[in-house]
Amino acid sequence: MKKIQLALALTVLFAGKSFPQSAEVIKEYVLKFKDIAMEEMKRTGVPAAITLAQGIHETSAGQSVLVIKSNNHFGIKCKSEWTGPSVSHDDDARGECFRKYSSPFDSYKDHSDFLTSRSHYASLFKLDPTDYEGWAKGLKKAGYATNPKYPQILIKLIEDYNLQDYTLIAMGEKRNDVQSEILAKNNVEEKTKAETIITSTVMIGEPQKVIYPAGVFKINETKVVFIPKGTSFLAVANEHDVQLNRLFEFNDMRPQDLAATDQLIYLQRKRKTGANEIHTVAKGEDLYEIAQIEGIRIESLQAYNFLKGNMQPQIGEKLYLHQQAPAMPRLNTAAAIVSVISKSNDFAKASDENTSEANFILHTVQLKETMYSISKKYSVTPQDVAKWNGLQSMDLKTGQQLRIKRM
Repeated sequence: MKKIQLALALTVLFAGKSFPQSAEVIKEYVLKFKDIAMEEMKRTGVPAAITLAQGIHETSAGQSVLVIKSNNHFGIKCKSEWTGPSVSHDDDARGECFRKYSSPFDSYKDHSDFLTSRSHYASLFKLDPTDYEGWAKGLKKAGYATNPKYPQILIKLIEDYNLQDYTLIAMGEKRNDVQSEILAKNNVEEKTKAETIITSTVMIGEPQKVIYPAGVFKINETKVVFIPKGTSFLAVANEHDVQLNRLFEFNDMRPQDLAATDQLIYLQRKRKTGANEIHTVAKGEDLYEIAQIEGIRIESLQAYNFLKGNMQPQIGEKLYLHQQAPAMPRLNTAAAIVSVISKSNDFAKASDENTSEANFILHTVQLKETMYSISKKYSVTPQDVAKWNGLQSMDLKTGQQLRIKRM
């Protein structure tokens, strides 16, 4: 009975496609293309769950006539700007022109570029990438598909095959299967170290050593990444689709080029209350670091504890993060305060004159611009542009900001 129900459900699901596919075939498709979908999400912001669901639907899980003869996984038609190979295929009308690709990878890449380069899809990128229902409905509304049930088809695929997991993995909020298998072989202590923020056992007043996860994670329900010293802030902003000025605003920082220390960088505005109720000041901590560790706005931290300006509480003092403190904490000596102020100022100036923002201009990538065309415009090399922006590849997307050194 269950097999009959599954067959009927799949038949409805793939109405208009070549033929329904079994759950095993769909899972095989996901296993084969999930890594490409996740990499494309990191590159362009198109949710991996949406990409995979579209790929399954448009290709009957890789078995359709169109995908077999053209490697076209998303049913993208030629359009006027397409100059590459094409195939003729019956869809809404007989003999329509569809794009042909040399590999599935090229199809996935073109799908991402197709969505990011067209203004009528721009509203999708304002949605939370985990909002797959919003994305599914938005695609239909923007004209991606003519099937009135297109959103429901994508949503059902995402929920039935747990495709949302791949969006979360790409965002760094969930570990992938391979990582989980490795962790399962380790002891509980090692597993905890790999998956969560680890605080070593320390004496009161000593600085706590913290190991943060790779990729995007959350502190106080706010998205954050941990970056090493020397990381380009513009590269961080571009990678996570955050405006550079907003990135500095979220982190209570003045504009600068490179990270002066290993540090936490928030991708969203921090909350007005902290992750904990009270924070005990450790050796070497200043208010800025405490605000970052607890995921609280620095002005709120100061207001709760009657602090202002460059006041710095003594080691061992308790700072209140949820409500007004009963009294102002004891403060450091003037000499200690000067030291802390000097340390905090490292966050507000560039490493040296050669990397100062004054030596660079910002270029916003326009539609159809490439790394080559941009570098030619400024009489520099593509390799220079990649170096100045901390880029690992030459792939760009419309709206991305690039630092160009003044020559």
